[in-house]
Amino acid sequence: MGHGDRTALVTGGARGIGLEIGRQLADRGLRVLVGARKLEAAEEACRAIGPAALPLALDVTSATSVGEAVQKARELTGGIDVLVNNAGVSLDGELRPPYLDEGILRATLDTNLTGAWRMAEAVVPGMVEAGYGRVVNVTSSYGSLALMDSGRHPAYRMSKAALNALTRMLAAELAGTGVLVNAADPGWTRSGMGGSSAPRGPAEGADTPVWLATLPQGDETTGGLFADRMPLPW
Repeated sequence: MGHGDRTALVTGGARGIGLEIGRQLADRGLRVLVGARKLEAAEEACRAIGPAALPLALDVTSATSVGEAVQKARELTGGIDVLVNNAGVSLDGELRPPYLDEGILRATLDTNLTGAWRMAEAVVPGMVEAGYGRVVNVTSSYGSLALMDSGRHPAYRMSKAALNALTRMLAAELAGTGVLVNAADPGWTRSGMGGSSAPRGPAEGADTPVWLATLPQGDETTGGLFADRMPLPW
């Protein structure tokens, strides 16, 4: 089965890195389901990507929304072969430990960690049944314990460290099933979150997630953290 027979679902797919991931996956021949909280935003992104893209109203912080979106996706395409957990927030501002804003922490974890977990729970069993799947969690080097050298963006960093742990656990649980699970750091990329002064454009930021999303049949790369297609320390 070639990429043209595969379907990818990209969360947070209406802008920035998510939009570019969808565009690059479509260029590789995949059908792309663009997930966004507002259906109108997903529809606009699909017009930018082209006829291979289909819009989905999807709020990863809502189990009901996730369930409805995945059911709709299956009705539209028959199944989901690739999941890119790209939806994310960064809400810390200038907050640093030991000071804690519990509301910011909860909101950050709900999107960046639990949202990705909700999506995996909804999508991965179908991948296992099909004997093929690619799960890519869009993370950050800020979540690497080995590289953590300051308290900047604490809730964001903790959420990405936890997402990295989820990546490792899910990869271990799915070993031998044909479902590969990896984490990708796109780098500091110009986007709504990264800002306009970031050194990378969305195309460069999307490259590693797209590479992991399209690992060929028979590849056994799983449970890794990658930036610029190279391993990063956890």
